[in-house]
Amino acid sequence: MGRFDFVQGIGKKLSSFKSKKAKAARKLAESEVSMMLQELIREQRFNIANLVVDYNSINDVATIHGQVSKQAEREKIILLVGNIDHVVQVNDQMKVLYPEPESSFYTVQSGDTLRKIAHYFYGDTQYFTKLFEANRPMLNHVDDIFIGQVLRVPQ
Repeated sequence: MGRFDFVQGIGKKLSSFKSKKAKAARKLAESEVSMMLQELIREQRFNIANLVVDYNSINDVATIHGQVSKQAEREKIILLVGNIDHVVQVNDQMKVLYPEPESSFYTVQSGDTLRKIAHYFYGDTQYFTKLFEANRPMLNHVDDIFIGQVLRVPQ
């Protein structure tokens, strides 16, 4: 559990999100974004019980509650939500039933490829498939990465 920072203004956009200034409208926008983030997680078919996502539009923080069985699922959910355009921080309040060592997170820089990242972390470019699989379903192709995106780097 903890807080994870992300780059604002990059990543997948939530199609029906609209910036609203009035306090009442902000609350509506927060509930809309919360529901869209929950639906995004459910669409990926993660095994998470008691999922609740709260979104605060003042500071763009998404708080995720729930229970997962594996550390990898927890990390993928954090990254899925954090790599959304509107989210700058994920407050992880999920519980893991069977804890495992945590993966490292890496923010994609200009000129990066999965092969370059694999070489940096593992000393060999052939491990790029390990990175790709560790970041599925967020990545559908090895060239899907973008500058500012945060990726999982398992041990």
